[in-house]
Amino acid sequence: MDSRTFTRIAHEASFHDAGHGFDVFGLHPPALASVVAYSAPLYERYFRVESSGIEHVPADGPAIVVANHGGTLPIDAGMLCLDLLRRTDPPRIPRAIADRFVPRLPIISTLFARFGVVAGTSANVRRLLADGELIVIWPEGVSGMAKRFRDRYRLQDWNVGFAEHAIRHRAPVIPAAVLGPEESWPLAGKLRRFHAFGAPYLPLPATPLPLPAHYRIVYGPPIRFGALPADADDPAIIGEAADLVRRAVQQLLDDARDARRGIFR
Repeated sequence: MDSRTFTRIAHEASFHDAGHGFDVFGLHPPALASVVAYSAPLYERYFRVESSGIEHVPADGPAIVVANHGGTLPIDAGMLCLDLLRRTDPPRIPRAIADRFVPRLPIISTLFARFGVVAGTSANVRRLLADGELIVIWPEGVSGMAKRFRDRYRLQDWNVGFAEHAIRHRAPVIPAAVLGPEESWPLAGKLRRFHAFGAPYLPLPATPLPLPAHYRIVYGPPIRFGALPADADDPAIIGEAADLVRRAVQQLLDDARDARRGIFR
């Protein structure tokens, strides 16, 4: 990443400064710019991330990117957020919504906060969308990362909370498919009795380090819900909206896998 891109992220990316260069969640753009710069070799040469459809991500205003989840640890989340930050123009800082146990992790939780990660509570998501932020949600949560290799790229349990927020704040939902993480670092097993800091299990990866699988990210057209904000209180409407997004993400995954197979025919 060149120095100009670093400067744009550190000084030009829009965020709500609550004083002293941090927002209320602890985001610090210069710290984020540093991690983007240091992670450039992983993004560009190790995982060789390619993406398409970035034009579907709005340049401003509240929006929700919804993606699949996979791999032993959330490297896919990191590559997706890096792609959004590097490729949006002007650069938009993606606010990754993390599982609630993440803020309990010592040291890591503070670093994540500096990079824009936010704990996944309804109040936090509401605040971000009210401020016009771009948020990224993985509705599969831990179930996506815990799936067996034979179930790769098949969506698992699907939380519907994001649909409520999308309806209430009239925020477009951009479905996204990420290919690569489930071949890069598959899960060999998990220790279910390990619950340190509230983690649901201790993951046991199949390889000591992630393999350099080629990452491909596809962003689909925005999905806009015409429902009234009051409909965000109707479980049936929320469920239908969430299922619509789930089908869109699964279709992107299926199409991307078919395209990948075609390359090797």
